[in-house]
Amino acid sequence: MPYSVPYSGETTVRGSADPAPRPYPAEVDFQPSDTAVDYTQRMRAFLDESVLPAEPIYESWRAERRGTPNEWDTPPILEQLKDDARSRGLWNLFLPDVSKLSNLDYAHVAEVSGWSPVIAPEAINCQAPDTGNMETLHLFGTPEQKEQWLVPLLDGEIRSAFAMTEPDVASSDATNVQTSIRRDGDDYVINGRKWWISGTADPRCAVFIVMGKTDPDAQPHRQQSMVLVPRDTPGVEIIRNLPVFGYQDQHGHSEIQFTDVRVPVSNLLGEEGGGFAIAQARLGPGRIHHCMRLIGMAERSVEAMVARATSRVAFGRPLSEQGVVREQIANSRLEIEQARLLVLKTAWLIDRGGARSARTEIAGIKVVVPRIACAIIDRAIQIHGAGGMSDDFPLAYFYAWARALRMADGPDEVHLRSVAREELKKAR
Repeated sequence: MPYSVPYSGETTVRGSADPAPRPYPAEVDFQPSDTAVDYTQRMRAFLDESVLPAEPIYESWRAERRGTPNEWDTPPILEQLKDDARSRGLWNLFLPDVSKLSNLDYAHVAEVSGWSPVIAPEAINCQAPDTGNMETLHLFGTPEQKEQWLVPLLDGEIRSAFAMTEPDVASSDATNVQTSIRRDGDDYVINGRKWWISGTADPRCAVFIVMGKTDPDAQPHRQQSMVLVPRDTPGVEIIRNLPVFGYQDQHGHSEIQFTDVRVPVSNLLGEEGGGFAIAQARLGPGRIHHCMRLIGMAERSVEAMVARATSRVAFGRPLSEQGVVREQIANSRLEIEQARLLVLKTAWLIDRGGARSARTEIAGIKVVVPRIACAIIDRAIQIHGAGGMSDDFPLAYFYAWARALRMADGPDEVHLRSVAREELKKAR
């Protein structure tokens, strides 16, 4: 059976007689369910028949508006694709309570969507940061919050943003966040500056989930809270939209100033002091989504690499007959297979034991997959020559995004620190 490997049972921590809490049975099985196979096949058909042909239409529409006030408007082709996806039953597949797909099952769909990372995820309403925000509202929102924000997000009527990162501190460590959320009667008053807040340039972005400190004197992991801030709240100012290696994405990545922003206490997500725990809860599945989309990007890059190598002639013979090119293709295939298996294992562990049972793997895939994707895309660029650096091929944009994802959800160094900490515990 594909992706099925024997395992001897639960691991035992070195120096301890007690097994570590790892939910391994006698066999680890990464085989997708029949439902997942069906969804993945439908997703592939949607990609080939609708999404890939729509890419030049989407890019042409955006190119005409680049550098104008309308740069962040939504290309009409995207709404057509969303209607198409709904008709195929490809909608909100990321949320298990809606789709009934496990994290392992959805991983295969996410990989296919990564072949067109700008268009495909949003076309099926499975785009970041909305997926994480919808999961957060689903898990921690009140009935009123869900009715006001989750329902239109699930319907694809609005978009959202997650405001945590700050320019003045190393905010990959959430305990460093300095934005103030101060209680004032029946309101919270928010002051602070955030940046790299994805989605905020898009006029459809209607609400921010803002993380800040409600009690600076509490224990380090109980100082933070999250509140819902409607985009049109007085005091919210978008300072600028930040490019990613020169690319301005349609939804934008913004620097935002919050000045005496006042929202009702009923906009609190979960409990006061629970912001850090909520942030951790939204990370596990989200990293599965990001990493499987990256693997999809890498797969498309290998396909482009092979097509170029078999059609391009240099020094009297096709590139595919050059030993160095063959080695690049072979290494790319091996790296994809290794990376995919690690992500599927991580998804499988989360399905059985929650994110806590996969702490090392969640941190690990965040390092391994973007690094491998960057390496593969870079090889594809080399094989395409100067054209690989242009927008004639999707490779330059793929590389920019893969490299950026080595920063998203924290830089590599943070995740390596987490992996090392778990390993060192075993020696105690």
